[in-house]
Amino acid sequence: QVQLVESGGGLVQVGGSLRVSCAASGIRVSINTMGWFRQAPGKEREFVAFISRSGGSTTYADSVKGRFTISRDNAKNTVYLQMNSLKPEDTAVYYCAATSLDTATNPRLYIYWGQGTQVTVSS
Repeated sequence: QVQLVESGGGLVQVGGSLRVSCAASGIRVSINTMGWFRQAPGKEREFVAFISRSGGSTTYADSVKGRFTISRDNAKNTVYLQMNSLKPEDTAVYYCAATSLDTATNPRLYIYWGQGTQVTVSS
């Protein structure tokens, strides 16, 4: 049984930092492409970042490029999203997801999903 469990969300001020984690069980993060998505109220789920199963290359949405960093710890079987210089528009529920594809920004291509963790950036 595959489980992805996000944690680390919370309330942070504008310009602050936060790191969210995704602990995986039933799959290995090292051999799956792991993605982070987010969904704000009334909006569609959007791609944030992924780390590829192929060589560990990373890709980011333009809106977070230079501020967010995705990484993985194979020994802990966990994926992280370090978020710096947070803005009010980063407020959303953040989801971790897994796919067997090498690259994917479309959420429909991801098979497994976590339950999400709320990130709120206050001004």
